[in-house]
Amino acid sequence: KNLQSCQHIWEELTTAGLDRKAVLINLGGGVITDMGGFCAATYKRGIRFVNIPTTLLAQVDASVGSKTGVDFGNLKNHIGLFAEAEAVLIDTQFLTTLPHRELRSGYAEVVKHALIADEQYWKSIQQKPWDRLNWDEIVEQSINIKSDVVQQDPTEKGLRKILNFGHSIGHALESTCLNTENHLLHGEAIAIGMLCESFIAYKKGLIEETTLSIIEEYIERVWPIISVDEDIIQSSMNLLGQDKKNEEGTLLFSLISSIGTCEYNVAVGQEEALESLKWYQQKSQL
Repeated sequence: KNLQSCQHIWEELTTAGLDRKAVLINLGGGVITDMGGFCAATYKRGIRFVNIPTTLLAQVDASVGSKTGVDFGNLKNHIGLFAEAEAVLIDTQFLTTLPHRELRSGYAEVVKHALIADEQYWKSIQQKPWDRLNWDEIVEQSINIKSDVVQQDPTEKGLRKILNFGHSIGHALESTCLNTENHLLHGEAIAIGMLCESFIAYKKGLIEETTLSIIEEYIERVWPIISVDEDIIQSSMNLLGQDKKNEEGTLLFSLISSIGTCEYNVAVGQEEALESLKWYQQKSQL
């Protein structure tokens, strides 16, 4: 998902002679909807596009909310813009074609939506094993949560930042492991990010230890503990400084203050972020 791929897409659009009334259809997962939307929004200063997301991650998150973009080097979604799809067409039958690991990766965004905005949703997803949930209901509920937040803050000036819970540390880990044998899917990295950022919330007194334990138990039940070594931790700490939420050199996180509520623009020190990664590392060594 980079500018080189975009160049290929723009060349194909140009060769095909598509004009400003063309419509680009993005059929695929989050990489396709992110990059396809970005290419459409910049081709001839903008053509219409339709998203048809085929993964759980794309259906509940990437394809809705008007964010488009590509990675730049090893920085996630570093280049992009806000552009609204003409339509988003979702059919959960696509989910039956996904490998188990890919489906579980997308489920991380479902858990995130519950933790930041809906305690009842959090309780409901625990009534069954995660892979036996009703995906029609899950996708609809997650989209409703995200759409409600986006409508209040379309361009992420404030409230929309809560959708980045788990993503500060998660994106740093995902980028660090991108070209290694420890490659992480997006949702796997976000699951670790949610754990670490819940730990930070606990250390800051935003949530009780019992709340951290509840989150910890559920996430570790769904996602296996991933080995994290010193090199991964150091590289992730270096990338945290490039997080898009940061301001004037200060790390700004979105942290839950209870299950179902989230605060944004919470200043987090380098030492606090490092401590959370070390805490997770200890888990991976048990």
